[in-house]
Amino acid sequence: MGSETTDNNDLVDLPNPDSTVVEDRINSILERVDKLNKIGIALSSEKDTSRLLESILVGAKELTNADAGTMYIRTENDTLRFEIIRTDSLNIAMGGTTGITINFPELPLYKDGVPNKQMIAAYVALEERSINIPDAYEAKGFDFSGTKAFDSNTGYRSKSFLTVPLKNHENEIIGVLQLINAIDANSGEIRSFSQEDQQLAESLSSQAAIAMTNQKLITDLKALFESFIQAIAGAIDDKSPYTAGHCDRVPVLADMLSKAAKRSNIGELKDFTPDEEDIYEIRIAAWMHDCGKVVTPEYVVDKSTKLETIYDRIETVSTRFEVLKRDAEIAFLQKKIALLEAGKSEDIPALEDELKRRIGEINEDRKFIEESNMGGEFMSKERQERVVNIANYRWTDPSGEEKPFLSENEVYNLNIAKGTLTPEEREIINHHVVATKKMLSTIPFPKNLKNVPEMAGSHHETMIGTGYPDGLTREQMSIPARIMAIADVFEALTAADRPYKKPKSLSESLKILGFMKKDQHVDPDLFQVFIDEKVYLEYAEKHLRPDQIDEVIHEKIPGYEPQ
Repeated sequence: MGSETTDNNDLVDLPNPDSTVVEDRINSILERVDKLNKIGIALSSEKDTSRLLESILVGAKELTNADAGTMYIRTENDTLRFEIIRTDSLNIAMGGTTGITINFPELPLYKDGVPNKQMIAAYVALEERSINIPDAYEAKGFDFSGTKAFDSNTGYRSKSFLTVPLKNHENEIIGVLQLINAIDANSGEIRSFSQEDQQLAESLSSQAAIAMTNQKLITDLKALFESFIQAIAGAIDDKSPYTAGHCDRVPVLADMLSKAAKRSNIGELKDFTPDEEDIYEIRIAAWMHDCGKVVTPEYVVDKSTKLETIYDRIETVSTRFEVLKRDAEIAFLQKKIALLEAGKSEDIPALEDELKRRIGEINEDRKFIEESNMGGEFMSKERQERVVNIANYRWTDPSGEEKPFLSENEVYNLNIAKGTLTPEEREIINHHVVATKKMLSTIPFPKNLKNVPEMAGSHHETMIGTGYPDGLTREQMSIPARIMAIADVFEALTAADRPYKKPKSLSESLKILGFMKKDQHVDPDLFQVFIDEKVYLEYAEKHLRPDQIDEVIHEKIPGYEPQ
């Protein structure tokens, strides 16, 4: 089915070659071998799959001086997919880095279970050997109807074909390289592919298959690693319905701010020029910044109210208020009976007014305690004193024992000044950063991810050493670590899934972030970029509720300095 090796140009076929011809031919061969080696080295260092495949085809065309070529990749469905197409004389370039999609249908290796040996590329993949055809129009056994139709439409003449399989280290066919129309360097005419061309193409294909396999292994390992860390992040978010999505959104913000910072020339950022791998490292660190929360108890993470433990104790306190009202009503009825028996019914209205006043007072105190239980941004001293006063009420429990209305622990929790966590619980939450750094420091990250522990473990540090866990200053933190801090804060401010607060609008969030900048809690250069480049708006349009996106006036943001 077609010639495997057709060649009349090899050195061995030259009749009585003189020394000059031999020397020129040897030099030509050495140049091509040198080019093959350089291409092989380039392939081994290429990290982008599209550029790798493109380099393989372009390199093969250069080695064989082919006018056209196609790179096919074998799919899991036993088809050959067009990946790269090049025809120099027609100025056709598709696939690869061109951005032009190849819409040609995939070539099936089997039709109704029967091997598709009519298509030359499929035949080469099935038979696992190269096919070298001097002239497609004269070849027998292959279906070149599509080629002839292409020629008829374009005026092209597809003649010589060299089709080579790409086999990986497990002896599996992973693709097919097809070269079309070898061009004679002297005459410019189409010639057959020589034996030397075939050997070079096969050698390149062997190196290419190794490079493609390595690339796939790297890609698969990268995908596995990313899936693993995203699974951890998802488990952390799933652990608490109140932080769901946090680990998803912080990487988005960190990525946006990293790219904006790269474009900036403000302060230290003029030397911040991360490449794709650096951005990837930042993204991974953002995914893992809260991995230490796997050791944080759920009762702390999920504490949506001040009195919540295994359950929200406000229900117990509410029951006590009902007991107070019951006792007040019982006391009223007892006094009313006594007045009636004493013939003093005229005193009953005053007694009723007293009961009404007392029930209203109890209801107001109950409403106040329920509001205090919800937490918030700030609880005044006056409100805290009112909690203490209510705690001094006396009530009788089911066993008949008289007790203070609120326990010391309940008063302690209800008087939390900000949020819903006590200082001890806050310390437990803060420990997640220590756990994060400890966990990440045990992972043997590759060189391109070696900074992940520092980036992920420093997102609660400040610029003046007042943060945690290590009290680092700005000079001791990398720019990506500072990026992480802003991403973490802004996501938390705008998040709609926090138990202790309503999601803040853009203007409110930027106001708080501005005060943090003034207090030297976040990096001033990154804060400037965050505002100037409208990173906040880019994020908001994709991840905030419409009612949160209000008007933002930069000049009104605390700490902002227009450039």
